[in-house]
Amino acid sequence: MLCASIGAMSIYSEINEKQRTYFNSGATLSYDFRIKNLRTLKTALKANEENILEALNADLGKSMFEGYATELGIVYEEIGWLEKHLRKLMKPSKAKTPITQFRAKSYIMHEPMGTVLIMSPWNYPLQLTMVPLAGAIAGGNTAVVKPSRYSKHTSELMISILRKTFPEEYIASFDGGHETNTALLEQRWDMIFFTGSPNVGKIVHQAANKYLTPCILELGGKSPVIIDSSADIPLTAKRLAWGKFLNAGQTCVAPDYVLACNSVIPALIEALKKEIEKMFSQDPLKSEDLPKIINEKHYQRLAGLLEDANVVYGGKRDDETRKIAPTIISPASWDDKAMQEEIFGPLLPILSVESVDEAIKIVRSHEKPLALYIFSKKKENIRKVLSSLSFGGGCVNDTVVHLTAPELPFGGIGNSGMGCYHGKRSFQAFTHDKAIMDKALWIDLPVRYAPFKGKLKLLRMLMR
Repeated sequence: MLCASIGAMSIYSEINEKQRTYFNSGATLSYDFRIKNLRTLKTALKANEENILEALNADLGKSMFEGYATELGIVYEEIGWLEKHLRKLMKPSKAKTPITQFRAKSYIMHEPMGTVLIMSPWNYPLQLTMVPLAGAIAGGNTAVVKPSRYSKHTSELMISILRKTFPEEYIASFDGGHETNTALLEQRWDMIFFTGSPNVGKIVHQAANKYLTPCILELGGKSPVIIDSSADIPLTAKRLAWGKFLNAGQTCVAPDYVLACNSVIPALIEALKKEIEKMFSQDPLKSEDLPKIINEKHYQRLAGLLEDANVVYGGKRDDETRKIAPTIISPASWDDKAMQEEIFGPLLPILSVESVDEAIKIVRSHEKPLALYIFSKKKENIRKVLSSLSFGGGCVNDTVVHLTAPELPFGGIGNSGMGCYHGKRSFQAFTHDKAIMDKALWIDLPVRYAPFKGKLKLLRMLMR
C-alpha cells in the first residue's frame, strides 16, 4: 500500500515538474500560442458535442437543450470572448507616474501565473472545468485539470478529450477521488482554482497556505430571494421556478430560499404551482426535462431534508431514477432541516417576512451568499437591498442569468468564495499584474538623496 502511494505521488510530482519546465521555456507566452490553443480547445469540444451532451444526460439527466444552454453554450461564449479580446488583454497597461519620479514612464505587464491547478465540481462538470481552463490558456499558463469523480461519464470524457488534444507538459488531467485531490494539493502550484463547497474550499485554502499559493475559490451557500409586496407575482414565479429547478436545483447560484412579504405568499405559491406544471407537467417525475440527483448519497440527503418539512406542493420522489419533484415548503422556519445547510436540490422553502427591512436583517445574520435575488417594482426597495447586503452577485427581477454575461465578474465573498472570473476577469484570474517604472538616464532629480537639509519644503510641494 505504501509503495503504491509513493508511486502515485511520483506521477503528480513528475507532471508538475514537466509543466514547470515547459512553462519556464517560454513556450506558452506568445499571443499566437494562446489563441491557437483556445481555438484548439473549442474545436475539440465541437467535435465531441454529441458525446458531451449524452454524458451530461447520463450523469445528471440533463436534456440536450439544458446541457447545451448551461454547459457547452456558456463555454463557447467564454472562449469566443477571450478570442476576440485576447490581443488587447495581453498588451501592457499604461499607468500615470508621479511628478516626483520625473522623468519616467509606468506600465503594468500582465504575466502568467505559471503552473496552475484547476479542480472542478460535478454539478456543471463541463462548464466549470472548461471556462477556467480557457482562462488559464488565455493567461499563458500550463494547467492540471482534476474534474469530479461523481460526474463519472462527463469527467472521463473530458479527460479523454484533453489527453488527445494537448501534450501533458502543457495541459494534463487526472481522475480519481479524495486520494488524488490530496496528492495534487501536496504539490507546489503557482495558482489553484477550485470550485466546490465551502467546507472543501477551506481544505484547499489550507493546503495552498503551505506555499503561500494564491487561490480562487468559487464556493456556495444559501442564496436568498427577497420578494416584496409590489412584485409582479406571475413573472416572479416563472423566473424563480426556472432558476430554482434548473439542473434539479443543483446549481451553486440557485435560489436556496425565499423571504416573501406576507401579503404575496398565497398568490406566489399558486403561481409557482402553475409554472412548475407548465415546465414539467403534472407528473414531473416522468418529465424528460427534469434532471436527476447526481448520486444516491445526495439523493438520500435531500430525502432527509423533507422529513420535517411543511410540503405544500410536490415532495414526491423516485428511488429508481433518483428524481425528486419540484417541491415547495411553506411555511418554512429556520429550525427546518432544509434551512440548516445549502439545499442543492429541487426544494424551495418560503419564509414569511413583514417587510424588506426584516428580510435584510435576516440575510445579514447569516454568511454572505454567493447570489442574491430581489423581485420588486419599487426602486427604493431594490436600492436598499443592493446597497445594504454583501453577496457575490445577483439579479433584479430574475435569477441565475447574471452568470451568463462574460462582461460581469462571477465569484463569491467571505464564506461563498474569493476571487472572480468570466470574460476579462478570467484573464485577470490567471495572470499577475507586474508593475514597471522605466526611468530616464538623462536626468536624475537630486531631491531624494541625502543630505536632506533645506529640501522638506520642496518635498511638501511635490507630494501633497
